[in-house]
Amino acid sequence: MRLRVDLAYDGSGFSGWAKQPSLPSVQQTLQTALSKALRLDVSEVKTVVAGRTDSGVHATGQVCHLDLPSDHPLVAAPQRVDGELLKRLRGALGKTSSIWVNRVSIAPEGFDARFSPLRRRYEYRVADAVATKDPRLAGHTLWISDSLNVSAMNRLGKALLGLHDWASFCRAREGATTIRTMENFSWARDFEGVLCGTVVADAFCHSMVRSLVGAAISVGKGDLEASEVVALRDKADRTSAWKTMPAHGLTLVEVVYPKDRELARRAQLTRAPRAPLSD
Repeated sequence: MRLRVDLAYDGSGFSGWAKQPSLPSVQQTLQTALSKALRLDVSEVKTVVAGRTDSGVHATGQVCHLDLPSDHPLVAAPQRVDGELLKRLRGALGKTSSIWVNRVSIAPEGFDARFSPLRRRYEYRVADAVATKDPRLAGHTLWISDSLNVSAMNRLGKALLGLHDWASFCRAREGATTIRTMENFSWARDFEGVLCGTVVADAFCHSMVRSLVGAAISVGKGDLEASEVVALRDKADRTSAWKTMPAHGLTLVEVVYPKDRELARRAQLTRAPRAPLSD
């Protein structure tokens, strides 16, 4: 039986999602709590996540899955999952944990947290010169002294949309594709004037969102034109024309999945190799 876990976390105290030998991670903390709640050895608990967030990145809409052994008591009593198990898991994490589990449910057939999503949505918060800087949100917002041109940033966002090779925005990982489809990249000020950037794509490569934000801020400051950023993207080579922004302003807010009957097919399509884009 496969379980789906919907969770949120403050990434400030973690070295990212992925389990590491000597550094605190969301995955290790969650798996330890799951082993206690499920009464399994921690070696039997292996989670697969929708988005492997980097060190310091937050999440309000993260999703992962894990498979239970066929002889686990919950397999014979699935009604205990979204109630008793959820309560035990929250208790194992503790009242002061930086991780909050919103829901535990039985995953439908074909569900894969990593490969089944249609898209992921991230948010990046920037408090510029005209925004109210709330110290309570300093751990989730980038503060800068410049005044940013939101219209210019949105022109860039529209110019970047579509299926492209995003190698200019990504840290290279051997064997990993950098071809992605970006569906939305837009900015709007909230009631305190804080700039909230929304980035939506089918998937993201390593550091892509924070690099996109860096390019947008450079355009907002007037250091680059949108056309220059598009030209550098199309070269598909890592560039230093803009900075990759700090992790603490970034939050994974949503992972969108297709209807249950389409989950397996979507996972199959995602796993298929992506051919290089032709001119």
